[in-house]
Amino acid sequence: MLHAEIEIGSFLKVRRAALDPAELGLPDGVNRRRVRGLRREEVAQLAGISVDYYTRIEQGRAPAISDSVLDAIARALRLSDGEMTYLHNVAAPRRRPADCAAAPDSDGGPCTVARQTVRPEIQRLLDAMEATVPAMVLGRGLDILAWNALGGRISFDLPALAPDRRNTALLVFLDPAARALHADWEAKAVEVVGNLRAESGRHPEDPRICEVVNELLARSRDFRRIWETQSVSECLCGTKSLLHPRVGELVLTFESFRLSADPDQALVTYTAERGSKTEGRLRELGALALGDPVLSA
Repeated sequence: MLHAEIEIGSFLKVRRAALDPAELGLPDGVNRRRVRGLRREEVAQLAGISVDYYTRIEQGRAPAISDSVLDAIARALRLSDGEMTYLHNVAAPRRRPADCAAAPDSDGGPCTVARQTVRPEIQRLLDAMEATVPAMVLGRGLDILAWNALGGRISFDLPALAPDRRNTALLVFLDPAARALHADWEAKAVEVVGNLRAESGRHPEDPRICEVVNELLARSRDFRRIWETQSVSECLCGTKSLLHPRVGELVLTFESFRLSADPDQALVTYTAERGSKTEGRLRELGALALGDPVLSA
């Protein structure tokens, strides 16, 4: 499990270490600074709370922290909107996921939540777009739950993968093909970690998210390096460049849409600029036989 007391402590320490005291108008003080960033007492002063209380918050020993205190700490640490949301999520009282409350393990251990599924109506929507728009649905922990035919052709061979391996983070960090595929693999890796950490803040006790994070921490040195930066950033739209081995470079704009009836799922679509080389290459890709190998993520 991603224990809240560990997560909030690590997050706050990294965030205060990232700030420059001089830029905030803070003096060096009587004792020379031995570490980067702000001291605990300086964060407490900027947030308008006692040093003891801030220390207990950072050590995970302060239950039921009010929203106003969290907002004050967020302002003191100059957190972004995404980071502020993450702080509120990991500081909230821990509750079992709704699915767990109904079906705990018989031995009293942590429950196992069934893999998410996509409603037939959403699959029909995906299939309706497949001639021109690659699309897929992502679930908790960045699991790839469904896709259309064209979406599968710009992705790994998803049908050939075991269901528990159809996960964006696992593919980006553990499949060697991903590095050849992304024109800027490091940027893609940072994006994925930022999204996964945001997911872990929303669902800190979700077994699937914990499984993915723990596997990556154990198997990927690059994932550990980026995860330890405490980066939180949900990338919901933008442009990506894929070096597809069959049709060449694809420059695609992507958009993510939260499904109102399934808020833990997001529909992700990819489009090309009209008249561009990528538009033509997507048509070429769509014409390939379904059995042809595909290698991108």
